[in-house]
This record gives sequence, structure tokens and C-alpha cells, in this order.
Amino acid sequence: MRADQLTDPITFHGEGPVFSPSWGGLRLVDLFAGDVLSLAPDGTVTRRHVDTIAAALRPRVGGGAVIALERGFALEEPDGTLNRLPEVWSDATVRMNDGGTAPDGSFYCGSMAYDQRTGAGSLYRLAPDGSVTLAQAGVTISNGLDWSPDGSLAYYNDTPTGRIGVFDWAPDTGLTGLRTFAEIPSADGYPDGLTVDSDGGVWVALYAGGAVRRYTPDGRLDEVITVAADRVTACTFGGDDLSQLFITTSRENLAPGEDPLAGSIFTVAPGVTGQPVRPFAG
Repeated sequence: MRADQLTDPITFHGEGPVFSPSWGGLRLVDLFAGDVLSLAPDGTVTRRHVDTIAAALRPRVGGGAVIALERGFALEEPDGTLNRLPEVWSDATVRMNDGGTAPDGSFYCGSMAYDQRTGAGSLYRLAPDGSVTLAQAGVTISNGLDWSPDGSLAYYNDTPTGRIGVFDWAPDTGLTGLRTFAEIPSADGYPDGLTVDSDGGVWVALYAGGAVRRYTPDGRLDEVITVAADRVTACTFGGDDLSQLFITTSRENLAPGEDPLAGSIFTVAPGVTGQPVRPFAG
């Protein structure tokens, strides 16, 4: 299958797409611009600048959003007011990168070093009460986190490993038992953002691979969506019936005129539906 171009190039480094009816459609981040973008059904794109880095976001139960900033989190209120929480760390060489909401309503988000040095990143859990705890240390590029439909598994990418990982998850123990779910040869690209569909299939964006892949719950490759941009960063299901897969792309490290559709949003109807977005309970 091949994805269709939905927008012009609108981001430098598009990431973290999320569809929520409470927002009236799709939101994503232009990460290095520090902007949250909203895509209306009529194709209108609006931007809001939130920080040096805007890494990831999810809707909140009562309206608004939780947003991962450069070194911590902010809560957007239903009226748009942005309340910044205390920084999680002070090291200016490390930034937030990607995350997702667990079945208990907590928001997990991981970090990485700007220079991508090995082991400098971590995965953090923001609880509904605003407290932050360390969930996983010693990662390099923390990426792509989403849960199985029954909530017992969480799929996770540490991009340079070339593998899709999987944790066990339970409310009382959190993320445990990280292991390999599937491996991706470096020639095919690097696992970036991911989403899990309503059948438990795992959809993974391949950075420097020009594609999104679907893996069955037992780790078998069964679908490849080609994308007319090389640096594919993330994907999510949306639309009224969650049957559209929205795909973000990046212009990071590209020369002017190179890969001209990079930075666009793409879409495809792959024949399965996604799960409704899990809101942050705080």
C-alpha cells in the first residue's frame, strides 16, 4: 500500500500525531520549533508555540492537553492556559522525545541527548497527581510507546537498537520485562514512533526507511505502507471511525530541495481501525 500526501510540507520535524474528538481532529508537534500544530477537517493548520522543544502530547480527561516540553511537562487547561510543571532534570544536553498514555491514565515520556550519545536517555512516568518517577534508565533515543488493547503489553522503541521492544504492564508494577518483539535491519530504516490498532497490530514508522510497517501480535510482518518521504517519524489512527492512519515526516538533516515532500503529513486507510486515544488522568 502507498500513503497519500495530505498536506504540504508544514513541519521541519513533525512528530507525535494524536487524534482526539475533544480537539476536533488531529494534533502533532513540530518538535524543534517547539510548536503544537492542529489540523482542522477542512485542512487548515494552526500553530501554538509552547517551548524550546515540543516533544509529545495527549488529551486530558477534563479537556486540554498534557505536553512534553524540553525538560519536563506542561498542562494545557481547557481554556488554553499553559501551566508548566517543575523541570524533571537540569542537564541542558538532554531533551524529551516521545511518549504515550497508559491504561491507568498516567503519561509516560522518554528522553534523549541532543548528540544522541548512548545511554543518556530515560523513560519517565508522569502520574495524574503530577509526580514524576523514573520508569527506565540507560536508553539512547526513547521512542514510540503504545499499549495493547487489553493493556497488558506496552510496545517501545529505543531507535538505535533496531528493534521493537515490548514490556509487560500492570497498574501496580508499571513497565517490566523489556524484551525484543521484532527486529528491523538497519538497511530498512530505524524504528521511530508507533501505534497499536484495535486488533493488537503494531504499526511502526521507519525513519530513513520511507515506510510504516505493521506487525501482528505474534511479531510477524504483514503490511508495509510506503511513504513518499524518507524520514518517517510517527503514525496514529484517526477520523470519525479511526480508520485513517496519519503519518508524520521530517526534514531533519536534509539539504534545501532534497526529499521535497518531507515535512508533509500523509494518510492511508489500511483496512483496520485504531484504538481511541487514552487521555491523561491529571
